[in-house]
Amino acid sequence: METINILHTNDLHSHFEEWPKLSRYIAEARAKNPDLLLFDIGDFMDRWHPLTEATDGQINIDLMNQAGYDAVTIGNNEGIGNSHEQLQHLFDHAQFDVILDNLYQKDRQRPKFAQPYKIIETKQQHKIGVIGMTACYPLTYNPNGWEIKEVDEVLAGVIAELKTQDVSAIILLSHLGLPTDRRLAQDYPDLDLILGSHTHHLLPEGEQVNQTMLAAAGKYGQNIGNVTLTFNDDGKLDKVTAYTTPTSSLPEESGDEAQIDSWLTQGHTKLQEELVADLPDTFEDVEVTNEVLLKSVAKQAKTDLAILNSGLAVTPLEPGRLTYDELHQSMPHPMHLIRVTLSGYNLWRLIREMEKIRLFLSRYPMNGMGFRGKIFGNIRYLGIDYQPETKQVYVKGQPLDLGKHYTLTTVDHYLFIPFFPTIEIAGEIEFLFPDFLRNSVAHYLKQNYPIKE
Repeated sequence: METINILHTNDLHSHFEEWPKLSRYIAEARAKNPDLLLFDIGDFMDRWHPLTEATDGQINIDLMNQAGYDAVTIGNNEGIGNSHEQLQHLFDHAQFDVILDNLYQKDRQRPKFAQPYKIIETKQQHKIGVIGMTACYPLTYNPNGWEIKEVDEVLAGVIAELKTQDVSAIILLSHLGLPTDRRLAQDYPDLDLILGSHTHHLLPEGEQVNQTMLAAAGKYGQNIGNVTLTFNDDGKLDKVTAYTTPTSSLPEESGDEAQIDSWLTQGHTKLQEELVADLPDTFEDVEVTNEVLLKSVAKQAKTDLAILNSGLAVTPLEPGRLTYDELHQSMPHPMHLIRVTLSGYNLWRLIREMEKIRLFLSRYPMNGMGFRGKIFGNIRYLGIDYQPETKQVYVKGQPLDLGKHYTLTTVDHYLFIPFFPTIEIAGEIEFLFPDFLRNSVAHYLKQNYPIKE
């Protein structure tokens, strides 16, 4: 009989405030059991953190190297939150394997940083096969130079290949979300363990679905997952148990807070080295920031119309020299621009949707789907006016032509949130890569408010 211990993390999203305790827990566990396995299930990085932004995620890779991860898969924050070039080089110095089965180059070759599976052989020569899958978002991966496949296009083939190599257990590192994990456990009985993520679900004691154990550790490093595989003497997997340990229950040491602050300070310092623009006194009016955002995205996307929400500027831009650090603090969101083309009728319908929910959203505490601010805020238009008394929409001063087509710019966040269904249902959508919202604003500010020597 042989027992294998596994620790797993997921969806840290660069919340380094938990990392000192988590990394110490991992180190202590490995000191007691050098053969334990350590996996991460994606979204370890998130560009809201200034040091992640300043290093293009290399600080995250350094921390994972120090912790001694055996294998990881990527989440959408690695896959979509980086340009094609940034993702290509994110793992150049990684001392662990990246397992990823459903992401390919446009030439259908596997990315150089990834491998389709890993086989880990234990001391008693049991073989554990490890597979990795990430969430399938073709609308965002494809414009960024990648081909993403649905899990069912590839999973059966990888499992079949592992079975030819006489594995005793198969583990899926799944950045797919809990509903998908439950379905996969039903449809693929050869999966013994699914380590989950993406939907930030917490399974304190795991969840058994038929023959498959599901395990997941929530989000932001608030828990760490523990799994035990027990093999009997004939080489068969006999038992799988899972539980999570809350990070809040782990001891804190005197230097932890200083280390957390140091990561923030390093990030701010690096970002402060880049000057963006010299903003005039007109920026004393906070509304100027909203106007600049609208004009920035419209110019970047080459449209006359734009729609954004005021909450995208977490802090307003102020007069004087603007550093990239200040711009990053104002707009920490990993959002890309989209061009949306709608018929006149569907543009009218979209504006009506927005006006109906305007008051609610003005105070709504938005969370996730690319938003890293506080509240959604007020909806702002460029080139569009709405008359509530008549319910009439005007475009560039003229009444809306229901039969004409119009193209506007907004952020991809509007496609993912449930408030404006007309965008997804009726819109012709084009994603603009690789820049984030803040990069588009930086381009505009550099051109219109250059640094004065």
